Formats: sequence, C-alpha cells, structure tokens
Amino acid sequence: MLLGDYLHLATTSIRFSRMRSFLTALGIAVGIAAVVLLTALGSGAQQYILQQFTQFGAHIIAINPGKSSTLGVSGAMISNVRPLSLDDADSLRRIPGVQTAVPVVQGNSPVEADKRTRWTTVLGLNHETPQTWQLQVASGVFLPVESARQARNLAVIGAKIRSELFPDQNPLGQHIRIGQERFRVIGVMESKGQILGFDMDDAVYIPVARAMALFNREGLMEIDVLYQAGADEAGIIRQIRDLLIQRHGTEDITITSQTDMLKTLGSILDILKAVVAGIGSISLLVGGVGILTIMSIAVNERTGEIGLLRALGASRRQVTRLFLLEAAALAGLGGIAGMLAGIGIALLLHVAIPAMPVQIDWLYVFLAEIIAITTGLLAGFAPARRASALPPVEALRNE
Repeated sequence: MLLGDYLHLATTSIRFSRMRSFLTALGIAVGIAAVVLLTALGSGAQQYILQQFTQFGAHIIAINPGKSSTLGVSGAMISNVRPLSLDDADSLRRIPGVQTAVPVVQGNSPVEADKRTRWTTVLGLNHETPQTWQLQVASGVFLPVESARQARNLAVIGAKIRSELFPDQNPLGQHIRIGQERFRVIGVMESKGQILGFDMDDAVYIPVARAMALFNREGLMEIDVLYQAGADEAGIIRQIRDLLIQRHGTEDITITSQTDMLKTLGSILDILKAVVAGIGSISLLVGGVGILTIMSIAVNERTGEIGLLRALGASRRQVTRLFLLEAAALAGLGGIAGMLAGIGIALLLHVAIPAMPVQIDWLYVFLAEIIAITTGLLAGFAPARRASALPPVEALRNE
C-alpha cells in the first residue's frame, strides 16, 4: 500500500463521518488554543515586568545598609552598625569603571503651592540622577552640582505634580512648601510613568542633604552606582564591598546587581510560564481521551471494511498504520485550528485591551502542535492494534 493510498483512505473516513471528526478535532483544538493563549499572556507579562526593571538601565548596582542574604530592597535594611553616608557615595566614584553614584533618601510629605496641597513622595538625590536612572528634564534644569553643606532649597517636580499644583502657570521659579521648608522649583521632569508600582511622575526631587534634614535621617537609604557598559560587574561589586568594609570596619551592607535581579526574576517567570502551559495542556489530555473513544467506536463501525482490507492482502501493520494516520490527521487538523484560534484570540485581546501585554511564544506553539499529534498517535494506538488483530473472516461476516 502506497502513501497515497493511506492518505486517501484516511481522508475518506474523516469526510464520511464529518460531525464525529469535527467533535474529535475540536477537543484537541480547545487544548491547543488554551496553551497558545495562556503562554502568550504569560510571555507578555514576563516581557512587561522585565521592561519595568530595565527602565532604570541595565548597569546599576544598588547598595543598601544592613547585611542580608536576600535581595536588597530600597529602605528595607536600616538597622545596621554604621549608616551609609554621603562620604561613602563620594568614595565609590573613585572605583575604576564607576560612572556615577547616587545617594538616595525617600520620604512622604505634603507639598503645597498656591493654596493647593498634594501628599506625595519626596526623593533626596544628587545631580547624577538623570544619567543613572535614565530620566529626562522636560523644562528647566535638574539639581545642580553642590556640596552637601552648601545645598540650597531647590526642587525638581514630576509631570503629575506640575499638572496638579501648577495647572495654569509655569512652575519654574515658583516656590513650593515641603513640610515646613520652602523650595524653589528649577525643573520639571518628562513623564516616566509607573515603574513596578512607583509613580515617577508623582514625585518631587530635592538635594539629598536637604532630604536628610527634612526627614531627620542620619544615613542614606540606598546608593545606586552606575558602571560603564562592558565593565567587569563582578569585579566592581568586589571593589565596592572591599571599600565599604574598609570604611565601616565590617560587612554591614547588602549589594544587589540588576543583572542578578533580572536573572532571578527571569527564571521565576519562566517557571510560571511553564506551569501555565502545563495547565493548558490538561485540555490536550481531554482531547486525547476523545480521540481514543472515537477511534474505538470507528473500529466497531468499520469491522467489515477492516475485514475486506485484510482479505485483499493488507497486513496487520498496514491496518495499524491506517488507523494511526487517521488519528494523527484528526489531532493535527485540530492542532492547526487551535493554533489559529489561540493566536487570533490573543491578538484580539491586545487590540481590545492595549494595556494587556501579549507576546506569542512560537516555541510553545510548535511544541503544542507536536504534542497534539503525539497525543493523537498514542490515543489511536490501542484501537489501531485492535483493528489489525481482527480475524479477516470474522470481520467480513459482521459486514
């Protein structure tokens, strides 16, 4: 029996029982569509989260006070032997490969301007912040280069603060009150949006020394170091640790590189995406059971056809191949339909809800199709073997 004969017999059987074939393929199609859709949403969410992490740049090392064996979080470790100081930040700039060192102090305070008040985040930083965090000034200038002892009450406001406190006037040169102190606005930042839940537009930037005095802090909450692209990150981390141990007398800091954070986050998201794909694959098992059931029924209904094939000289192996090809064809057609449906639904969701991140993961798409065909072959194996084992005389007698 030639390949064309196998294909003709298999497609004829599928066309002859259209409704049964449709329902069988539908079970596989639903499973494939679920895998494609869920992995597309998972990949989109993964890409979105990674983009959020890299909005500050990809060559940043964060130093937090307090020794911890877990990932450092801004402001989370404040009970240490010796607080991080402005002198610590200045000393880090002398390390080869380090471009900037931004001392960070954060607090919340009401900000008043022209009888308008907004409770917002106040960040104490220095002049190197735009370069380090990849921020852009929309109008005016950012904080100038000043020593801590000579820091003036200057402020740069976010885009949302500008629209809330100065809706009808130019904020440059105007004064705002933070706590009990007056600050002169010298710049407005371009809109940055939210980064991992933190709204960069709803913030006021002031000199770090003024923030330490405003919030009565003795030390910094964090130092963000920007190093040159291509530099040895591990070597720079080692030099930072050695320098601060030398200054503090003990290792009372937590150093977190953005590369390590992205690797950890990426591995977690990959596992979650695989779990989501596994959940969707459960539908494929249901489809496999459907194929097993339908092919078993087909064997009973086509007993006479099987006997005729055997009587005409078809071997048991050829009958087995015929039924396996039919099962694989049903699974393959259902898989293709499921792929198209899953991709279409994912794209429609993205069009209907632009904020929903969607990214088709073609690896999972092709794997799902391969699994669908494999499921069809496995589900059709037992009925195919039973069909080939039917005695030709008995099969013809049933006709």
